[in-house]
Amino acid sequence: METLVLVLFALALTICIILDISIVYALIFGYLLFCLYGLIRKFTIIQLIKMSINGLVTVKNILILFILIGMLTALWRTSGTIPVIVSYSIKFLSPSIFILMTFILNCIVSFLIGTAFGTAATMGVITMTMATTMKLNPVLIGGAMLSGIFFGDRCSPVSTSSNLVAELTKTNLYDNIKEMMKTALVPFIATCVVYYFMGRNIEVGSVMNYDVVGIFGNSFNLSYIALIPALSILLLSFFKVKVKLTILISVVLAFILSLTIQKMSVSYALETMIFGYTAPNAQLGEMLNGGGVLSMLNVFIIICISSTYAGIFDGTGLLNDLKYKIKKLSKKTSMFNIILGTSIIASMIACNQTLAVLLTFQVLNDIQTDKRQFAIDIENTTIVIAPLVPWSIASAAPLTTIGAPTSSILFAVYLYFIPIWRFILQSVLKKK
Repeated sequence: METLVLVLFALALTICIILDISIVYALIFGYLLFCLYGLIRKFTIIQLIKMSINGLVTVKNILILFILIGMLTALWRTSGTIPVIVSYSIKFLSPSIFILMTFILNCIVSFLIGTAFGTAATMGVITMTMATTMKLNPVLIGGAMLSGIFFGDRCSPVSTSSNLVAELTKTNLYDNIKEMMKTALVPFIATCVVYYFMGRNIEVGSVMNYDVVGIFGNSFNLSYIALIPALSILLLSFFKVKVKLTILISVVLAFILSLTIQKMSVSYALETMIFGYTAPNAQLGEMLNGGGVLSMLNVFIIICISSTYAGIFDGTGLLNDLKYKIKKLSKKTSMFNIILGTSIIASMIACNQTLAVLLTFQVLNDIQTDKRQFAIDIENTTIVIAPLVPWSIASAAPLTTIGAPTSSILFAVYLYFIPIWRFILQSVLKKK
């Protein structure tokens, strides 16, 4: 019966993807399906509700972070923080290294704001627009962008995914980031080399004439002071200040700058915090619209529903048979290989990064006793594999945002290099 339940859930997810329906409907169906399984197993409705609440409690801190990050992404727009970062970064772009710089610039912005989707909507849109102006291959630019936006999504102190993994595994976020930086060094360098050689013989179709700095300059004061909210994130993270407090301080600083150097009203800044930034003209809007608490609503709902699964799975024992089979398999191969295989299946079934992480954790939590290593292995597998699934929100949303084809996934080389490098390392260590 357990297999049938999981197959029906996977089928619901697949139907939503094929029909382009919100994945939330499949998640609601899954919740009802898993509750029905619990009822068949003689659990009461009250017990199932308690299980659901237990699962929800495990991600309460993440839900608070979502609200703060929604405010942050909006206020970094109104304060001029993102416009200034983008405007000064654009100066480093040239045709011969355009693909490489697309990757690096998206890495920087994603690390600062901690969101792949937010980076795609800002630096991703800008780099793709400039690439289109120069008639560069959108497949390559899309791949470089996808690699870059998940660099920060994986290891930024303000990333919801890195915080989710730390919260689930009960590990220290900053210790995880330090280890992630070590495991990412070789893949990052290798990615830079690949993108550099990809762009060496690039042919430019026309002269770049997209005046990004001018467009931003007409609506914002591009003063270096606007960098303060971003610098505060880096400084406070260095001193290991709690993440929620770090983000809150940056939100307050950005709010103050919105009122002072950008001359915005209190009511407009507050409205933007909730509903997101809306530009006064279409050209600026293409690059900068977005952010706000409501922009996080969809993923907020996904987190809430999918987190209840963990409580139901644990309480009803729905995954016990699967766990038993994986535990037997773990005796024949390395733990990393088990996590890698599980994360691939979870990413294909879940169709989004968050649920893939929750499923991987739920299945393997009792098997992997080293929680710190478990956290790093999830970061090196599930976090970067989810964007490689064509029907996953993790790849579909960013690529749609910048107008890149799905085939760009093939050139998101950084996302391939992370698990491959870890696989090579553990294979070498095993031989020794």
